[in-house]
Amino acid sequence: MSKDRDDELNSSPEFSLEEILAEFGGGGQRDDAPSAGGPDLPWPEARHAPPPQNVVPFPGMRAQDPPAEEAPSEGEEAPEEELPPPPPPGKPKKPPVSEKVLEFPEDETPPLQAGIEHLKRKADAYAEKMFEDEGKEVSEETVRFERLIPGVDEEDDDEEAPRPRERKPRKAPEPPPDLPPGQLAGRYGKGLGLLRLRTALVFLLTLPLLWMALAPFFLLPLPGALQGSFPLQVWCSAGLLAVSMVLGIDVLARGLVQLFLFRPGADTAAAFACVFTLADALTQLERMPERDTLPYSAAAALALFCCMWGTYAKRQGLRLSCRTAASASTPYLVTLDPRSWNGRDTYAKWSGPIHGYGSQIQEEDGAQRVFRISVPLLLLGSFLCSLIASVGEGRGDHLLWCLSATLTASASFSGLLIFARPYRTLARRLSSSGAALAGWSGAVRSGRAILLTDTDLFPPGMVSLNGIKVFGDFSVEKVVAVCATLIRESGSGLDKIFHDLLRAQGAVYRRCSGFQRHEGGGLSADIRGEHILVGSASFMALMEVSLPQGLNVRNAVFCAIDGELAGIFALNYVLHGTISPAISALVGAHVSPVLCTRDFNLIPAMLRQKFKLPVEKMDFPSVERRTELSDPDAPHSPRITAVLCREGLGPFSEAVVGAKRLKIAVRISSALSVLGSVIGLLLAFYLTFVSAWQSISPAQMVVFLAAWLVPTLLISNWVNRY
Repeated sequence: MSKDRDDELNSSPEFSLEEILAEFGGGGQRDDAPSAGGPDLPWPEARHAPPPQNVVPFPGMRAQDPPAEEAPSEGEEAPEEELPPPPPPGKPKKPPVSEKVLEFPEDETPPLQAGIEHLKRKADAYAEKMFEDEGKEVSEETVRFERLIPGVDEEDDDEEAPRPRERKPRKAPEPPPDLPPGQLAGRYGKGLGLLRLRTALVFLLTLPLLWMALAPFFLLPLPGALQGSFPLQVWCSAGLLAVSMVLGIDVLARGLVQLFLFRPGADTAAAFACVFTLADALTQLERMPERDTLPYSAAAALALFCCMWGTYAKRQGLRLSCRTAASASTPYLVTLDPRSWNGRDTYAKWSGPIHGYGSQIQEEDGAQRVFRISVPLLLLGSFLCSLIASVGEGRGDHLLWCLSATLTASASFSGLLIFARPYRTLARRLSSSGAALAGWSGAVRSGRAILLTDTDLFPPGMVSLNGIKVFGDFSVEKVVAVCATLIRESGSGLDKIFHDLLRAQGAVYRRCSGFQRHEGGGLSADIRGEHILVGSASFMALMEVSLPQGLNVRNAVFCAIDGELAGIFALNYVLHGTISPAISALVGAHVSPVLCTRDFNLIPAMLRQKFKLPVEKMDFPSVERRTELSDPDAPHSPRITAVLCREGLGPFSEAVVGAKRLKIAVRISSALSVLGSVIGLLLAFYLTFVSAWQSISPAQMVVFLAAWLVPTLLISNWVNRY
C-alpha cells in the first residue's frame, strides 16, 4: 500500500465502531449477545457497512464476517441507541492504529543448556566485578591505622540472632526472710554436733542389720542364739530399726510434716519406708508365718542414715558459706545479668550490699524440687501396686509386706545426698579462696560469658612503677598531675599507682574538660588551655607525637602536652599464678571471658605475647562498650550467684565454674535417682504380685539400692575436680 493511500485512510473520520471492532478481531458482534463474564450491556446498533479495506490479515488468520443482525421479536421494543460519549474538547480524536505483529522465531535451546548459559554469564559478571579493583594500592594511612589500633569484637545483632523461647514465668512462692549471713551461720551451726553424733549411732545400728540381712546371701556366720532362731532374728531386726528411728526422729517427723504441707521430699519417702517396714517386722510372724526371709529393716535403716547424713552435710555446707559471706564488710557480688554481652547471660562482679543472700540460701535445692513432684507419685504408685498385689489377689494378709517392699524399693538412698554432699565439698574449696555460693538459687542459672576488669587480671600489687622520665621544659609535678588526672577520669586500674605517685610528688589533681577515650589506646582532655594526651606508644604514634629514637619500653604510660612528648612512666605487669589456671577453667567450662579493661595497655596482643593467655577464646569489645560494661553504676540482676571476699580472678572463676558444675551434677543425679526409684517400684510390684519373697530378700534390696547410690557419690566427687 502506498504512503498516500495510508495517509488518506488514517485521516478519514468515517470509521464506525463496528469497523474498529472488526479491525481488532471483534468481528461485528451483536450488542444484545450475552457476554462471557457478565450481564447483557446495551451497545449501539451496528451499521451495515462493508468490512474495511485497510485491514491486511496476517498469515494463518482469516477475517471474520460480521454475523447477520437479528430483528427484534414481536412485542419486544428495540433497544434505544446509545451513542458513545464524545471526546473531551480540546483533544483531537486519535485514528485507530492497525496492529503490526510479527512472529518471533522460537528458541529451540534446551532448558538445561539455557540455564547453564545463564549461570556462565552471571559468573563472568561477578568475576569482572571482583577483579575490577585489582592493582589498586591501599593507602599508607589505612595500613598505619590497622597496625596501631587494636582489633575489637563486635556484638551480633540481637534482632537477627534467634532468641530462645521464653517460658511463661510461674508464680513464685513467698521467699524466706532475708536474714544476715552471720545470723544464719549461727542457726545452721546450732545442734550440728549432736546431729553428727546421732548419725554415727544410726550407722552403727545399721551394721548388725546389714550383717543379718547379708548372712544368708553370702553365707556369713551369726552369733550364738541368732544362728538357729529365725523369730529372734525378726525381733532383733524390728528392735534395731525402732531404735534407729528414735535417733532420727527429727528427720522422720520433718518428712511426714512436709507431706501435709504439700512439700514432700526424699525424707518423706524414707519415713514411709521405715514406718511400714517396722509394722511388717512386728506382724510378720503372725500374718505371714510361711515367709522365711527377714523384713527390710536393713534397707530402711540405711535409707534413714543417708537422710541424716545428707541433712548434716547440707547444714555444714550452708553454715560454711554463710560464715564466709559474713567475713567481709564490703564484699563483691557475682550476678548473672541477662543478655549483657552479645545477647548472652553474662557473669559480672560488682561491689554492693548483700541484699537477698540470706533469703536465697534458705530456698529449696534442685533435688528437693524434683522430689516434690516425684515422691507423691511414687507413694501413690506404691499404695496402688500393693493393693493390687495383695487385696486384688485375695491375699489381704500380705498387704504390709507389699507396702514395705514397694515403699523401700522406691526410697532412694541418694535423695538428700544429691545436693548436700557436692555443695559441702564445693563450699570448703570456695571458702579457702574467699568465695561463697548463694545456695541452689545462685547456681541454677548459668551463663556463657564473664566480664573481666583490670583488677580481675591484675589485682592491686601486681602492677608496679619502674621509673619516670620527663622530657623538655616540663616539671615533674605538672606531668604527674595531668597524667594522674586523666587516669583517674578513665577509671583505670592504674589509678592507685598514680594516686600514690601524685602524693609523693606533692601534686594535686587538676580540672579537665573534653575528656575522650580513643580506640587506639589512649586518653585526651584539655587542662588549663593545653591539650593533654595519655596513652601507649602506638597511640602516640597514631597522634603523630614524636618519640625518642631507640625507645625500648614495652609497657609504659606516655604523656604528651600540646603534641610534644612530656613524660614516660615505665610499668611492670606481673601475672598472678592463679590467673592462667582460672582462665583455663573458664574456657573449659564453656564460659567466654570478655575483656572489659580500661587500662589501655591491657589489650589481647599484650596478654598473648607476654603472658601466653588464650586471647583467641576471649572477646574484646570496643572502648565505648568496655566502658559501659565495666561501669560501677550499671544495673545488675537481683539474684546473687556468689559473694567474693578477695580480689582477683581466682575466687571469681572458682565460684562461676563451681556453680555450673554443681548444677550439672544435681540434675544428673536427680534423674538417676528418680529412675532407680521407678525401676525399684516396678520390680517390687512384680515380685510381690507373684509372692516371690525369696527373689526380693533383704540382701537383694540393699544391693539394689546401694547400686543406685554409687553414681551419686562419684558425681559429687567430680564437682570439685577443676
